[in-house]
Amino acid sequence: MFLLSSLTGHVLEAGLDEAGRGCLAGPVFAAAVILPIDFNHRFLNDSKQLTAKRREALRPIICAEAVAWAVGQATVAEISTLNIAQASYLAMHRAVQALAIAPAHLLVDGNRFRPMPGYEHTCVIGGDGLYRNIAAASILAKTFRDEHMHALAAEFPEYGWEQNAGYPTQSHRAAIRTHGPCAHHRMGFRLLS
Repeated sequence: MFLLSSLTGHVLEAGLDEAGRGCLAGPVFAAAVILPIDFNHRFLNDSKQLTAKRREALRPIICAEAVAWAVGQATVAEISTLNIAQASYLAMHRAVQALAIAPAHLLVDGNRFRPMPGYEHTCVIGGDGLYRNIAAASILAKTFRDEHMHALAAEFPEYGWEQNAGYPTQSHRAAIRTHGPCAHHRMGFRLLS
């Protein structure tokens, strides 16, 4: 898969993506990644196109070789208060603010973003399959969120989060039906189909 290195050609362009927007439980995570212009890895792609094993193998490579990277999240309470779209933007803003180096441009996966003062941005639908920096952000957001949900699964084993990561699978919904929701469920979402 050939991905473009950058939209603007600027060495400090950060790719942004989120993970967990469609889940029934847990926070939404986002990552911001500034890659070296010459960074390329033959398996780098949109996280949804990769196996869990490949995502986990790429994560330390991205973290080690990125110019800068950071992960942010918005809590279940913030999702409930703001709505999922605004909470996703909040998680992205937190990831950008946590970068060790300020980016010159933000390249955002999707068609919408809440602008950040002092930052130019461009939204790209399907950007995680087009640009390396967004693909890298998608991998970090997904792996860090999955890790978080695996940790929660140890405390709440009945929901199978180590397998479904909080997504609306049949088994997850069956567990909610049997055990009821917990504090990590997004009560504003349709938990039962």
